[in-house]
Amino acid sequence: MSATADGRPAVHLVDGSLYVFRAWHSMPDEFFDTDGHPVNAVLGYARFLCELLERAQPEHIAVAFDASLTSSFRNAIYPAYKANRELPPADLERQFVQCRALTEALGIHLMIDHDYEADDLIGSTVWNLRALGWRSVIVSADKDFGQLLGEHDEQWDYARGLRWGPAGVYEKIGVHPHQVADYLALCGDAVDNIPGVPGVGAKTAAALLAHFGSLDTLLDRIDEVAFLRLRGAASCAAKLREHAEQARLYRRLTRIALDAPGATSVDALRRRRSETAPLDRLCEQLDLGAFTRSRLHALLR
Repeated sequence: MSATADGRPAVHLVDGSLYVFRAWHSMPDEFFDTDGHPVNAVLGYARFLCELLERAQPEHIAVAFDASLTSSFRNAIYPAYKANRELPPADLERQFVQCRALTEALGIHLMIDHDYEADDLIGSTVWNLRALGWRSVIVSADKDFGQLLGEHDEQWDYARGLRWGPAGVYEKIGVHPHQVADYLALCGDAVDNIPGVPGVGAKTAAALLAHFGSLDTLLDRIDEVAFLRLRGAASCAAKLREHAEQARLYRRLTRIALDAPGATSVDALRRRRSETAPLDRLCEQLDLGAFTRSRLHALLR
């Protein structure tokens, strides 16, 4: 539901692009709309969204999408950012548009921006609503979101049925939420094509942050690294000295922005009881089966 045992209200913030991609890769390519275009990703996303709404029954919810893989402010400061990923094919791009339309037809607040990624829109919303006394449940498996978790927040890997708070971030990667961006800047993030500091792996990054607390303090005190009880400490110190500016750049990429145009009020995230006409038209266009249609319409009641 929408509150914890202590009564603190919650908002669910969904990493929409992740679940569309998952549906695209997992659903068989045998479903088509009235124009003959594939809708496997839309169907899989619709099933996920139905399950989430039926199970969590959130009164306040938003779904964030990435506008593209090449248009965020990170691409401007580091052109190689996400350059390792193939651009979505036309059939998937079309389905992203349909998934966004479905989200809005269900009365769910949609967030998308060409300068900021879904992570930034979610992060800024978490930050804004925390100041109003709300907790956030971030629905995503993406490790980057660990940096957003405050005392009362949760991350929910819906597909695996796993939920964790700030302590779970440390259990998973060995650093605290406020250190996640620094950690990724040091050891890199292959998913986003961020190389990190050469020779600094996950364990070394965690050990360095456990000792120094932050990337800034580490780089200010590089001379101490060679004397740590750390395998290859002298080499590590040399690499950090050589790549200090790159590490600071990488942190600009790994840190989720908190000043993006996310939701600034709770009312904006309240689920609306929408008219059925937009959903009817979409169901017709997508040529959805009777069971899926009835399930979707039940969510409007």
